[in-house]
Amino acid sequence: MKHIPIEPAILYFGTPVVLISTRNENGSANLAPMSSAFWLGWRGMLGLSARSKTTQNLLRTKECVLNLPSDALVPAVDRLALTTGVDPVPPVKAERGYRYEPDKFGISGFTPLAAETVSPPRVEECPVHLECAVAGVHEVAGDDEAQRGRILAIEVRVRRVHVHEDIRMPGTENRIDPDRWRPLIMSFQRFYGLGPEVHPSRLASIPEHLYAGPDLERARRARYAGAEP
Repeated sequence: MKHIPIEPAILYFGTPVVLISTRNENGSANLAPMSSAFWLGWRGMLGLSARSKTTQNLLRTKECVLNLPSDALVPAVDRLALTTGVDPVPPVKAERGYRYEPDKFGISGFTPLAAETVSPPRVEECPVHLECAVAGVHEVAGDDEAQRGRILAIEVRVRRVHVHEDIRMPGTENRIDPDRWRPLIMSFQRFYGLGPEVHPSRLASIPEHLYAGPDLERARRARYAGAEP
């Protein structure tokens, strides 16, 4: 099959949707959907606009919860689309149809649930909650004067993980069952679910516990010693 050169405006080939909960200056909760995220061990990288309310809150408070919705929650997630916690709405967002919304939990119908190690609430309905602390801030496209200062990659360290019991692998204490976990995926601005496994993986022959790193041990010690994670 022949390949052809094209120039798509975005290179959004598909990543899980994340609902980031943070605290506003007045103590209220902000909740924002995004999907420019990936994880390495117990660290996450979040690609965000430097001017978003979520970014402002992350830089100020240094903490958040990453709530991972299942594909069954897509109607509630979509109710958060085209809303922002920034008032007045930045011109670039206003041009795209965004409006200011101070009550993100209210309009989405999601239920706030207290976190254990950070101030922002978890989203009760989401099957996965990752309580996180900001570990680093990295500028993206800093080599381009037109983009400099506009995009940040925020590195977070996971302090605690909560999951719904029904996605835990039967007979295990600390493993997620990929056949039960159905993440909501965004690809080129559209929502998708995850299909069934297509082929056995040789990587799956490696015991999962061999990937455990220092961040997991740090969180575990803090949890059982009652210390700051």
